[in-house]
Amino acid sequence: MIRPMTNADIPRIAEIHIFGQRQAYKNHVPDDILFGKMTVAKRIQYFDSNAFEGYVYDTGIIKAFTTMGPCQDADKPHSFELLRIFVDPFMQGQGIGQKMADHFEQRAAMKGYTDLCIWALECNTSAAAFYEKLGYQKDGARKISGYFNVPEIRFSRRLTCTTSAPQPHPTPPA
Repeated sequence: MIRPMTNADIPRIAEIHIFGQRQAYKNHVPDDILFGKMTVAKRIQYFDSNAFEGYVYDTGIIKAFTTMGPCQDADKPHSFELLRIFVDPFMQGQGIGQKMADHFEQRAAMKGYTDLCIWALECNTSAAAFYEKLGYQKDGARKISGYFNVPEIRFSRRLTCTTSAPQPHPTPPA
């Protein structure tokens, strides 16, 4: 069910990303950003022009995606970062986010990382609760989101044991 992201997935990923952000950030980010600056078409261009290690949760319908890579924070040069994790708002509450987070940790372990981090908008209390449920803790790092111009906080954790390699996933039906 979890497989590498492909170019053909980008329109659906962009849709999940935009609608997920609109749901999570309403009342915290101005509407002119959520509904003006942020569009599916602009996200398609963004994902199409950037290289990410990304994965989708696909059951014939892409329900979620993640992107990940080495952390770019100067104080975390040996950390692996979960750059994005979004579950379609209509698909939440099915354990998909947990599976995607587990997959991220498996990828980190396969690459030899033991330190993990995730940034979240400070106003996104549901994301914070989810990350804390996964064992991540606020580590005191803060910054202002360049895109939304609101505070972000970083969550970190260490892998405490070797995570087994992810099992191959069947190819979804055509």
